[in-house]
Amino acid sequence: MGERLTNWAGNVTFSARRIHRPASLAALQRLVAGSERIRALGSGHSFSRLADTPGDLVSVAGLPKIVRLDAERATVTVSAGLTYAELAPHLHAAGYALRNLGSLPHISIAGTCATGTHGSGNANGVLATAVSALEMITAEGDVLTLSRDGDGGRFRGAVVGLGALGIVTSLSLDIVPAFDVRQYVYEHLPREQLDEHLADILASAYSVSVFTDWRSSPIIRVWLKELVDGGGSPEPARQWYGARPADGPRHPVPGLPAVNCTQQMGVPGPWHERLPHFLPDFTPSVGDELQSEYLMPRQSAVSALRALDGIRDRLAPVLQVAEIRTVAADELWMSPSYQQDSVAFHFTWINDVPAVTPVLAGIEAQLAPFGARPHWGKLFCTSPEIVSGLYGRLPDFRRLLRDLDPAGKFRNELVDTYLPPGG
Repeated sequence: MGERLTNWAGNVTFSARRIHRPASLAALQRLVAGSERIRALGSGHSFSRLADTPGDLVSVAGLPKIVRLDAERATVTVSAGLTYAELAPHLHAAGYALRNLGSLPHISIAGTCATGTHGSGNANGVLATAVSALEMITAEGDVLTLSRDGDGGRFRGAVVGLGALGIVTSLSLDIVPAFDVRQYVYEHLPREQLDEHLADILASAYSVSVFTDWRSSPIIRVWLKELVDGGGSPEPARQWYGARPADGPRHPVPGLPAVNCTQQMGVPGPWHERLPHFLPDFTPSVGDELQSEYLMPRQSAVSALRALDGIRDRLAPVLQVAEIRTVAADELWMSPSYQQDSVAFHFTWINDVPAVTPVLAGIEAQLAPFGARPHWGKLFCTSPEIVSGLYGRLPDFRRLLRDLDPAGKFRNELVDTYLPPGG
């Protein structure tokens, strides 16, 4: 076809020979059955080459849109190509919500779940923990449905499936009654407060994000997303762990305008208009950037922070901002939070792969003692040998790959590197 696509950041040019946008399930089934190699492309927000393939690249965004509520089961069934920004207003209008959202509402639901992407909050798991059932097209073009209640291990292996098991076409997600949130930003948190009170700070709201640029001693900002309990909007504390409330809206990256960020200053609003950091109608985050992220046991948070302080002179020149947040443990085999309450260290870099890559190696060396698991959809250079030791169910996932895709139709270079065929 001659069409060449890049990911959202532009650091990956997809090597697919053909790009497809089928308009029906039957057309997708025929496409998958007739392809030798094929991968699904979501919103293109992965910074790694996880979605790449030398064969056929397929978007499911053109399939019929589905938003089907089941109040009795407290679920919503959605087409895989929908984004959270597209789904959330429909849910809210019907009086429902998802428990959590990521910082960007622009990302596709299927891609988010397949990569173990998450939001923030001590009690909030990766967004894939909301999945109660999924439907996908397997290598022969057949439709396979897996559910939390009926398929046990295969389901837990398939939800964060890395796009390696089939083309997901729909998902059923747990829903809860709609709720309101207010958001405060505090600035200039003294670093010693993090050392002494990090666990309390990260537990102080429904969702908490700590931002730093590793250039100065104080932590730049703390974003608190609090549940609204029906009362008014109280004034923020004048001093909070030594930090002070921001005097106006802020962007996570110092110096950038806050026009594309969600409402702050304690103004209550619907869950989907506060839990993300960024508004759906604007370019999210910075736009011209790369990202990496590492998740490790939450009790390692302060030690990991100190370890990274030791290379701050390497981080700062290529860093736009770093974010510290928490994620609850889950039972999804390939989730970076599998069976561990996690702290996540997220890095938004300048868009310069040669400059960033050696810094990633330094970060991974510093975080190795804490068993840091890299985010599948972001940049990392952790060796396959180390990754294999971080996921206890990785051998089971490899068996699931062989069972559902014995010819390796959905494999690519990244999957082959970290989950080699055979064995």
